[in-house]
Amino acid sequence: MKRKLFIVVALFCFAFPFLAAGQSADLSDEVQVRDSVVYVPAARLDSAYFGKNVFYILPSKANGNHADVRVFQSQLILNSMKTHIASNSSRSIDGYRIRIFFDNRQSSRTESENVEKRFAASYPGIPVYRSYVNPYFKVTVGDFRTRSEAMEFLLTIKNEFPASFIVKEGINYPVVDKTHAFETDTIKVSVPVRPID
Repeated sequence: MKRKLFIVVALFCFAFPFLAAGQSADLSDEVQVRDSVVYVPAARLDSAYFGKNVFYILPSKANGNHADVRVFQSQLILNSMKTHIASNSSRSIDGYRIRIFFDNRQSSRTESENVEKRFAASYPGIPVYRSYVNPYFKVTVGDFRTRSEAMEFLLTIKNEFPASFIVKEGINYPVVDKTHAFETDTIKVSVPVRPID
């Protein structure tokens, strides 16, 4: 879904100036199609199991598996588990992030945008969050479960972002596999061919 949305946005951004100027959108002679690499964040959970009860998808010989796993439990345990899941469905998780920008000067808005773009280009797959809490612009990165994970990453970026520090706040669920935080994908992008003057 994200890939299709990115392609639609890229095509719109390319065709819009021509449409706005009243020119034809048929630019087959004036564009060149090139491959481009995009970074897609890794899934935060296995979507194959989303919304399924683990007790009903255990291996069984009847389904062609090598083992037969059965769980015997009372209805009280099943009801308790369903109640727990329902009551915690909107619960956030506390964790750590690294604040790489924090300022309130007049140029802070532009600087925070530049820092956000520079970080995203240098560390694809690591989430970056830009916010404004009067009077400060902030750029915070990462979703770390523990302070030691945050400290490990802070040491990695400290040379490039020397004013960085760790903050404790609510985080999004981090990816399970830290070593593969993103996937790369190749897409086709239309690039205007500029005539040589």
